[in-house]
Amino acid sequence: TTTTTTPYVVEDFPGILQVYSDGSTVRTDLPTPELAVHEEGTVIWKDVLFHPIHGLYLRLYKPASATSSTKLPIFYYIHGGGFCLGSRTRPYCHKYCLRLASDLQAIVIAPDYRLAPENRLPAAIEDGFTAVKWLQAQALSDNPDTWFTDVADFDRVFISGDSAGGNIVHHLAIGLRAGSPEVAPVRVRGYVQLASYFGGTERVKSELEGQKEAHWTTELSDRLWKLSTPVGETTDHPLVNPFGPASPSLESVALDPILAVSGSYDILKDRIVDYAKRLKEWGKKIEYAEFEGVDHGFFTAQPYSESSNKLMQLIKRFITENSSN
Repeated sequence: TTTTTTPYVVEDFPGILQVYSDGSTVRTDLPTPELAVHEEGTVIWKDVLFHPIHGLYLRLYKPASATSSTKLPIFYYIHGGGFCLGSRTRPYCHKYCLRLASDLQAIVIAPDYRLAPENRLPAAIEDGFTAVKWLQAQALSDNPDTWFTDVADFDRVFISGDSAGGNIVHHLAIGLRAGSPEVAPVRVRGYVQLASYFGGTERVKSELEGQKEAHWTTELSDRLWKLSTPVGETTDHPLVNPFGPASPSLESVALDPILAVSGSYDILKDRIVDYAKRLKEWGKKIEYAEFEGVDHGFFTAQPYSESSNKLMQLIKRFITENSSN
């Protein structure tokens, strides 16, 4: 006789994602909280399908005042969520992109990517590359999206990402290499890694000491890695740990400038500090900025806080300093 066991929940992120014992998942579209938007009317946005095979969309933003007299830089913002959660439509992501487009006076591109555990790594990273190749297709097209016509500066592209998005940015920087020849005439000038989600089997001090009131905990981080790493792999996998035992050395890889950002309360802080230190020692152009007294993802959680305002000024300076050869 065969007995069938009813699938039971093995991982529960209340109101967002449930993973069952048979591998099935249930995602819940949370009701959208109303968030005050400071840029009402000054930024316009729309959704565009960029990956027909996987049905993935990106959200395009640009200042409503954009005219052909001024070419605007292009700034990618790749959302976070431990590779398992989040999307371009989540209010915190959307609100932050509105602010980026307004403050940076840039065209902002916020792409979605396939989520784990339905699509484990490297799916999300592959989709990040596809989102940049989509921009290359626009730059080469005789009939590009009209939002780019006369205003987009394909020679001044910056790629940023938050948490899991920051991890994707790291892999894009390595894959596209200095000068980004593979996506010409698109020219990536620099990468902004916001609280990059890196891991490793050996704990770092900030993971062990975690702030009690922090929303991003070591336990949550572990749960998300378990769902997103390739089956049977540990957090020393090269896609998770840039300096793991099986990770290729980055010493000889030519990279465009990187800005790496962390909050002093972030459990990932020591991994990000170590990342910046090693790349600097290998002669890469990397700047590390730490914001005192703030947690993981402070810039989306409180986009108008003092720390977030300082970060915005830092990103502006990074764009200005790296906008020309």
